[in-house]
Amino acid sequence: MSSSGGAAVRRAGRRGLNHEAADRIREAVFDGSFAPGEALCEVDLAADLDVSRGSVRGGLAILEGEGLVHSGWHRRTRVIEPTVTEANELYAVRAALDRLAAVTAAGTRTEEDLADLDSRVDAMAEGLEAGEPGHVLLARDIGFHDAIYDVAGNGRLRSSWQALRSQVRLFQLVRIRLGGRQYRRILVDEHRQLVTLLRERDTGRLAAAAEEHVDAARAELVRMLESSGEDPAQE
Repeated sequence: MSSSGGAAVRRAGRRGLNHEAADRIREAVFDGSFAPGEALCEVDLAADLDVSRGSVRGGLAILEGEGLVHSGWHRRTRVIEPTVTEANELYAVRAALDRLAAVTAAGTRTEEDLADLDSRVDAMAEGLEAGEPGHVLLARDIGFHDAIYDVAGNGRLRSSWQALRSQVRLFQLVRIRLGGRQYRRILVDEHRQLVTLLRERDTGRLAAAAEEHVDAARAELVRMLESSGEDPAQE
C-alpha cells in the first residue's frame, strides 16, 4: 500500500521525534498497511506523519535496528521479507528464549499472574468468536508472551526477547496471511495449555510445550513459504 495518500500511517503526535515516527511506521507494518518487501519513501512518510525527513530517517534507522526494515547503499528502505533460512534461524532462537522464560515464570508466577494470563487467553477466544482480523489476534498473542517474560522477571531475558519481538511479529503476520485458518484453529488451545502447565509448575512438560509451540509455527511458516513460492531467497 502506498504511503503517498496519507491513509497508511497516523500522523505523529509530536514533531521531530525519531521514536514517534518509528512507532507510527511500525504500527502501519503490523496492521498490514505496508507489506513485506514494500519500499518506504521518506518523502511520502514525512508528509503522512507531518514530520521532517530527518525524523523519518531516524525512525527508519530504529526499525532497521529491530530487524523490521532494511536498506542499502542508494537503495530505498524496504520492509523485510522472511526467507526460509531467516525463519529457521529466528524461530530457533525464539524457541530457546520462550522455553527459558516459561520455565523461569513457573517459579515466580503468582495467582494474579495466572489470572492475567487466563484473561488474555479468554480475550483471544472472544476475538476469534467476534471475527477479529488476524493482525489484531496476533497483537493479543504477542501480548500474552510479553506477559510471560514479565512474570519471569529476568531483565536480560526480556531484553533478548525485545530484540527479536518485531521480527517475530512480522514473520507471524506472514504466516497468518498465508494460512490464517490454521493459526486461528490452534491459537486458544496452545496458549491455554501453557497457562495450565504454568499453574501446575510442571516444568518438564512446560519446557517441551513452550518449545513445540514455537517450532510448530516455524515449520508451518517454512512449509507455506516453500509451497507458495514466496521465499525471496529463491527469486
